[in-house]
Amino acid sequence: MDTKKGKNESFRERLARIVEIGASEDRLSRGYDFLITGIILINLTVSILCTFDELDAVYGRLFDAVEAVTVACFAADYVLRLIAAEYIYRKTPAWKSVAAYVLSFTGIIDLLSFLPYYLPIFFPAGAVAFRMFRVVRIFRLFRITAYYDSLNAIAEVIVSKKQQLLSSVFIIVVLMLGSSLCMYSVEHDAQPEVFANAFSGIWWSVSTLLTVGYGDIYPITTLGRALSTVITFLGVLMVAIPTGIISAGFVEQYSRIQANATIAKEQDIHFIKFQLVEHDIWIGQSVAALRLPHGVILTAIHRGHDVIIPRGDLVLEEGDTIVLGAEPLRDDVPIDLKEIVLLEKSPWNGQCIRDLDISRQTIIIMVKRGDRVLIPKGSTRLRAGDMLLLHTKANIIGGTTVEI
Repeated sequence: MDTKKGKNESFRERLARIVEIGASEDRLSRGYDFLITGIILINLTVSILCTFDELDAVYGRLFDAVEAVTVACFAADYVLRLIAAEYIYRKTPAWKSVAAYVLSFTGIIDLLSFLPYYLPIFFPAGAVAFRMFRVVRIFRLFRITAYYDSLNAIAEVIVSKKQQLLSSVFIIVVLMLGSSLCMYSVEHDAQPEVFANAFSGIWWSVSTLLTVGYGDIYPITTLGRALSTVITFLGVLMVAIPTGIISAGFVEQYSRIQANATIAKEQDIHFIKFQLVEHDIWIGQSVAALRLPHGVILTAIHRGHDVIIPRGDLVLEEGDTIVLGAEPLRDDVPIDLKEIVLLEKSPWNGQCIRDLDISRQTIIIMVKRGDRVLIPKGSTRLRAGDMLLLHTKANIIGGTTVEI
């Protein structure tokens, strides 16, 4: 039972990584992200095209079929996220993770993206109302913000300035209600059918404060026009407040990014990556037991689909991919390596390394034969198909430069 439970948890954890925004090295997860984004765009495109009567008359059945398939994909995506909710919301207790997703903003949008399509089957009388909710699907495009830093910056600015924005909106609402009451008091006697009650002037106050008015409702008394002029000026000032807050937030955000970029002198770190195979001496050893040279750090360990931050008590296993990093020397000069592959007619084919007629400035660093990597020795006999990595200043025809 424990083994079965472990496999189920492993499946759900992998499923969570697939349905969430994936890392660039996880091709399956990235492919799923682009697939869902493509389905959203196709669904929205069909929703727009079917509003044209001439197109709907010709391709109506095709539009209905595409909508049915894409909505089914939305429903399947929602179910997959419910199954993997425990690993998507790791900070939430397992028994609350499903509720956390269902009640979240993204969960509600995901639900409304497909539920109104199926509700008319059970409640035919509300088909028109349910159809209006299908517009909610467009909000699924907000998932694209995770791919672009510029879109993330917009979301971060709004979140960081939410208190100031809420305060400015509150001021606008109070001003809106106050101007409506004032205009009712001034204009009710002159226009009882237009300003019939305290709330009948809200449309006028909204159009006046947020725009320049639509002309359908306007004051006709001298006092009302004077009051309208003052309210219009106040509206311009009030609407400018949220704009200024967001603009200041953008300036702060990009200033912070630039400050982080220039806080220290940029310096590259050299990395190498290799995989532990059978009989490697590091297999079974803890990270703390490894005797790495000074200046070399173990930066990451790839184990299957996981990227593990190395800790001292972590034990290395066969198949682990190790990533080592090291700072360059101050007087470091880029190493120019050449990579060549021996052909059948190559004069080096069949010769031992010690018998090669090569310059003393040329050093064979590595010989790769199939899947094996050989440390070059004088007695190593070269064969056709061997890939040689050389450190040389000579010009080798057919050699490919490798930058380190």
